Amino acid sequence: MIPVYEPWIGAREKELVARCMETGWISSEGSYIREFEEGFAAFTGRKHGVAVCNGTAALETALYAADLGAGEILMPAFTIISCAVAAVRVGLKPVLVDIEPETWNMDVARIEERIGPATRAIMPAHIYGHPVDMDPLMEIAGRRGLTVVEDASEAHGASYKGRRLGTYGQVSTFSFYANKVITTGEGGMVLTDEEHVAARARSFRNLCFDAERRFHHEDLGNNYRMTNLQAAIGVGQLERIDEMIARKRAVAATYRRRLADVPGVRLQAEQSWARSIWWMVAVELTDPRGPNADLVMERLKRDEIGARHFFKGLHRQPALTKLGFFQGEAYPHTDRAYEYGFYLPSSPKLTEEQIAFVCDRLRKAIV
Repeated sequence: MIPVYEPWIGAREKELVARCMETGWISSEGSYIREFEEGFAAFTGRKHGVAVCNGTAALETALYAADLGAGEILMPAFTIISCAVAAVRVGLKPVLVDIEPETWNMDVARIEERIGPATRAIMPAHIYGHPVDMDPLMEIAGRRGLTVVEDASEAHGASYKGRRLGTYGQVSTFSFYANKVITTGEGGMVLTDEEHVAARARSFRNLCFDAERRFHHEDLGNNYRMTNLQAAIGVGQLERIDEMIARKRAVAATYRRRLADVPGVRLQAEQSWARSIWWMVAVELTDPRGPNADLVMERLKRDEIGARHFFKGLHRQPALTKLGFFQGEAYPHTDRAYEYGFYLPSSPKLTEEQIAFVCDRLRKAIV
């Protein structure tokens, strides 16, 4: 079986975890947490990092830290439900923007029409490691007085016009789930350049304990702390992040070469202003008369090849529509991506032979 993803864990991570266990500092206190926070913040180009237990927690913590108040937040229709869940939990209403079909990222040209008097923020999500077109988005946000909360969960080390993603928003988030470029198993991080925002994030992840009176709480927080064991893995992973990104791009380049002459299949475009990390090698079927994503993935499964469906649009999620959101709204590009899109095995550990096998079977599966 060729899985969709296999994390690349080496001897260094195992060594650091063993050291962590020897110290006895295995929970949410310990030196590796601060080391990982500072190291990842420096890698990204931000002043402060606040480690949390997963990427969803990072989104909620970031929104709390941004202190937006009640209102609306714009986000892509095509993203994981975590973005909307985080917004709802801090009292914000998600408002959706359809995607542009070449990269499946939020269509920045559609943002302005979705802004209303209650809009407080924009949440761009860099899909599958490719940047959103950030210059026009930041211009709109600046002109309209909106906060940018940047979801870079899938984009460790990716850049827009030479600038690292995760440095655009007042606050940004990353995920370290097992299929991310670097992993802590589960885990996430909130990044910012503003001390007061970092302080709010640290408080929220730790139940909003009062700094002077430990068991006194002026606000409702959560236990979203990362453990020192997780952070030890992260420190080891961070030492190899450039190598992992290079390997991810090499895997994607091999796929692009082998699939270039396959009719009816297109890969995510890499725009001239973008440097994608190709977190996932994502494809979309282009022939509406041919099979859809479900059928092709089922055929690949018979050949023991793992594939994963694209996101289902937030406007199609019963958990959100039954709350009264998105009634009567249509996002056709998002719907098409869901019906015809999926991603292929994308681990940095893939061999040339495995990629060749996947491409050969995909060619046969789309007929």
